Amino acid sequence: MRQTKIVAVACVLLAVAGVMASPTINGAVINPRMWNDDPASTFTSTNLYPTTVAMQDVHDAGATGGTNLHTFGLSDDGGANEAVFMNNDGFAVSANVTITGTSNVEGGLKVSPWWSHDYADGVFMLNAQTGEVACFGGRVPFYSFTSAYGLHYTKGQTVREGIAYDPRGLNAADPAAVRFSYIDGTGTYTSPWLTFDEGNPAEGHGSWGMLDDARVGGYFMPKVAGEGDPPRWGAINFSNFNYMPEPAGLLLVGLAAAFLRRGR
Repeated sequence: MRQTKIVAVACVLLAVAGVMASPTINGAVINPRMWNDDPASTFTSTNLYPTTVAMQDVHDAGATGGTNLHTFGLSDDGGANEAVFMNNDGFAVSANVTITGTSNVEGGLKVSPWWSHDYADGVFMLNAQTGEVACFGGRVPFYSFTSAYGLHYTKGQTVREGIAYDPRGLNAADPAAVRFSYIDGTGTYTSPWLTFDEGNPAEGHGSWGMLDDARVGGYFMPKVAGEGDPPRWGAINFSNFNYMPEPAGLLLVGLAAAFLRRGR
């Protein structure tokens, strides 16, 4: 009987250890000018994670067009470095997102693969020019909230984005899955659980999931079309973050509760 209890306790501890292997997030790192088509623009940022991560880019009258890209990554060492997410790290993250300005801007949360840590891959996109709301790139399976629900993002609107990743068995029979959630003034919308393909295991980063050495955070992509309208500017504000290093089933609880706190 005593041996059975020891084995049972050991199994529980192993299960907890597996969950807690995911990074415990306590900060963020901002990465400015990953693309820098307009180096003369004025970039400013505020990093007060988990309350706010905000970025603004002002383009002067001489801007001839192009795209700047600024990103941020979640950190597990107080903002010194970006946290490393492995293929078997389950997590759920959500934040309120608001885009403003006169530039054409795209942005949102992201889960970027090992080959593209600080770029616009694996994004949950809000396109303030076209209104499209979609998830794509990197290892992320494609999903469109615009196609599925007829949703369109409007500049100045605050919405809440959520991403949940469940590693499951990391094999062909039970691949990892990701689920995206979106809240606006009309309601709460979720994607199905979207499964990952195998990837290329020969690259040494695992298979059937987001792959080892991923990064989780957000991106801000202001675009200047060269109209010559002085000045043009864009801004994005991520606020009221909720991060859980847990299996992804708790996402909707944190997602809705955080959005309701903002509303009050």
